[in-house]
Amino acid sequence: MTGTARGVPENGPQAGPRAGQQAASPAAAPPAGPQGVPLGILRPAVELYVDLHAHPELSGAEVRTAGRFAAALERHGAAVTRGVGGHGVVGVLANGPGPVVLLRAELDALPVTERTGLPYASTAAGVMHACGHDLHLAAASGALALLARSRESWRGTVLVVGQPAEETLEGARAMLADGLYERFGTPDAVLAQHAAPLPAGTVAHGRGGPLMAGSAALDVVIHGRGGHAGAPQLAVDPVLTAAATVLRLQSVVARETAPSEQVVLTVGSLHAGERGNVIPDRAELSLSVRAFSDAALDRVTAAVERIVRAECAASGCPDEPEFTLASRSPALLPDPDTAAAVRRVHEGLFGPHRVTDWPPATATEDFPRYGAADAGIRTVYWMLGVTGARQWRAAREGAVPPPANHAPDFAPDVRTALPAGITAMAGAALHILPAAEEEAR
Repeated sequence: MTGTARGVPENGPQAGPRAGQQAASPAAAPPAGPQGVPLGILRPAVELYVDLHAHPELSGAEVRTAGRFAAALERHGAAVTRGVGGHGVVGVLANGPGPVVLLRAELDALPVTERTGLPYASTAAGVMHACGHDLHLAAASGALALLARSRESWRGTVLVVGQPAEETLEGARAMLADGLYERFGTPDAVLAQHAAPLPAGTVAHGRGGPLMAGSAALDVVIHGRGGHAGAPQLAVDPVLTAAATVLRLQSVVARETAPSEQVVLTVGSLHAGERGNVIPDRAELSLSVRAFSDAALDRVTAAVERIVRAECAASGCPDEPEFTLASRSPALLPDPDTAAAVRRVHEGLFGPHRVTDWPPATATEDFPRYGAADAGIRTVYWMLGVTGARQWRAAREGAVPPPANHAPDFAPDVRTALPAGITAMAGAALHILPAAEEEAR
């Protein structure tokens, strides 16, 4: 298919330009093309990916995943620390004075039952790497291997972070609170990539401005008065109150938000009662808000609280509702200059036709917490295509989108996507790290 990189041959990729060769500008020679990651690096990365995919672990329980990732980093020469901010892993590859660049990947999987039919499908019931975090880990490990192999060509320090609990938006905060930067060094730049339903062998960058929305996750408890289903007049039904609340909440976007402003409000969980003949005494809601500014998040979460309280008052609930802010994350806004430079690097590596635009998305990440413009910490984030040519063609012919992140049939084309991810990450890191001869001067 036009615009899709050729997959890895059956006998592995062919050697391309020297691994880790400096890529500080589009004119510089690339470290390796998607077909050119050395076999000695690609094969262990594939093995790591297959193992992690078959043994996914949920947020906060990534014990085995962290151990496998840490061992991979150690094999590539990094000094590894485990247990940072929970099950977080930090690998340090020091190579003389110079900038510090951090490569971040995520450890956790999702509570999704896999339906891919892959021979290495999840062996954990109801748990799946449905968001590509296993691919991110394998690519980060491979990128570190490329950088370690080419130490003579660059100077500085590479930090590789395996972050726990990204799906719950808790892991980045926990690692930073555990002294990530104080213990291992404050980075000049933090890099990350994310699997996306784009043609494998391509990458996509934002157009400037936010790349992903900020979010707030709220848990709400509505208190009623339980009773017999045949005598509702003696009870206060929290199910009815919750149902009215869900419907009314839709007006926050439809009637309180300007059409030009992107806001999403989703009630993802509503639980009340156990049997049809019993009115329960409480109902529980879990909802998420997505927006591209803190002001919009504040306004919408305040509206949620206002509506819930009003519906409870209208129903005569005996107690005030309870609100818990389960998580909050700011919008993802990469550093514009560094992101533009990394895009040019990727165009040199893959060709301009394989580097596309990514519009602002209302998915959310806790990656923005790693950046701090006032401290000189720049962030760069891009999307990594993972859909194979055959699957992409079938989707186009059937006028349906390919399986997307969080879907039970989400299955990256590893033969093409993984070497591309290794190349994209190593090339971006080498843009930050100066060439050895530059440092000598």
